[in-house]
Amino acid sequence: MQPPLMPSNRLESKLSYKSFPETQSPNPQKKSLCFSHSPLILFSFSTLRVSRMAPEVAKGEEKMAGVKILSKAHVKPGKPIGRRECQLVTFDLPYIAFYYNQKLLIYKGVESDFEGVVERLKDGLGVVLEEFYQLAGKLGKDEDGVFRVEYDDDMNGVEVAAAKAEGIEVADLAVEEGTDKLKELVPYNGILNVEGLRRPLLAVQITKLKDGLALGCAFNHAILDGTSTWHFMGSWAEACNGALSVSAPPFLDRTKARNTRVKLNLPMPSEHSKGDAASPPGPPLREKVFKFPESAIDKIKSKVNDSNPGPKPFSTFQALSSHVWRSVTRARGLKPEDITVFCVFADCRKRVEPPMPESYFGNLIQAVFTGTAAGLLGAHPPEFGAGMIQQAIGAHDAKAINARNAEWEASPKIFQWKDAGVNCVAVGSSPRFQVYDVDFGFGKPEIVRSGSNNRFDGMVYLYQGKSGGRSIDVEISLDAGAMENLEKDEEFLMEVAA
Repeated sequence: MQPPLMPSNRLESKLSYKSFPETQSPNPQKKSLCFSHSPLILFSFSTLRVSRMAPEVAKGEEKMAGVKILSKAHVKPGKPIGRRECQLVTFDLPYIAFYYNQKLLIYKGVESDFEGVVERLKDGLGVVLEEFYQLAGKLGKDEDGVFRVEYDDDMNGVEVAAAKAEGIEVADLAVEEGTDKLKELVPYNGILNVEGLRRPLLAVQITKLKDGLALGCAFNHAILDGTSTWHFMGSWAEACNGALSVSAPPFLDRTKARNTRVKLNLPMPSEHSKGDAASPPGPPLREKVFKFPESAIDKIKSKVNDSNPGPKPFSTFQALSSHVWRSVTRARGLKPEDITVFCVFADCRKRVEPPMPESYFGNLIQAVFTGTAAGLLGAHPPEFGAGMIQQAIGAHDAKAINARNAEWEASPKIFQWKDAGVNCVAVGSSPRFQVYDVDFGFGKPEIVRSGSNNRFDGMVYLYQGKSGGRSIDVEISLDAGAMENLEKDEEFLMEVAA
């Protein structure tokens, strides 16, 4: 590993290719079964399957199975901003080959004046974009070829589609199994973040249901993480409820967190590609939400802490993550010697030096890894897995973050959303995000889900439970056979509603 690079350095690199066999340890020469940093499957951008871009709406209406697009428009900030540019930094660039990050909020009993609701949402969007104007811009490159976010008043802004699906009820979408109906309610399926060079960085679809409303959003993941996403969503809701300005403005200078300039030589996807990428090869995946009430969370946490050999108690996240990791590993039926990896995308705002504010707008996350043999994970009690997770997260301090950044900057590797590790359980999102408090003036959402993008076998999203308190919803994508086993696992389910 090379020493950290000075912030003023500009690095230029063509992407290298490296891969690990999926059935072996990511480092066959290393005998230790605990990984201190990324065992990613890495590859050059040219190996990506380029997705097809969504077709533009023709005059009139665009029809999908059960969903009809009525109109498309663009929303800009409510006042002139002028020309603004902001360099993407090392925390942002690895996600350039991910897909747009999709979020879906379902509301029940929204007033019948759908057109009025759409206009209210658009008006509020115009207000909030005065501060979050980067979302109304596009990706660009400077004279050295370094990626940046660009905004100018003559740009189109955020894409907003109005749609109707009056044959679909909220109850149809409340089932905990992933359905095609959910996919139809969120824009930019199968669209890569690099396409932000020619597409809006935020696309919104507002769909009228038989007895409610669906709000689907697609965010370009190269410019923001989950913390910034929900900061924006809460601010947008404030504006729709009459706020004339954002109560907590975003901190927009990413270079305060990292200022090394890295040039990436990436080919653009074809102008003729159309979105909705084909499913990746391999067994079909299933998605399901398991709702853990407070009582179940308390049992999981107390069980690991009652036998905790260390001086520091396990957090709710560490306890629940160990529970999910062990259960998914059981459900997969792995051999005792098979390696299984746990990954969490950790918020680094308070870990970097100097610390960044909670309002930092951008990606300020890094993947933290640990791993062991499936037999060891299953043979030991839950506190064994919780201890590994706790140790890996605790070790990811400012020094570790800087070393990871310097290593990546010296040899940039663009990785794909599904390349998180061998037999991986990867946790994204966070139950601390107040997703059920996003009220645009017509009540709190009934359902909050992730879209179909960036899913792979072992991807887990944690959300605050709708009942509030310490309840947590666990959204899991798994191979169909493993999901069937998980659904029958009483040790995993406890009193969970599935």
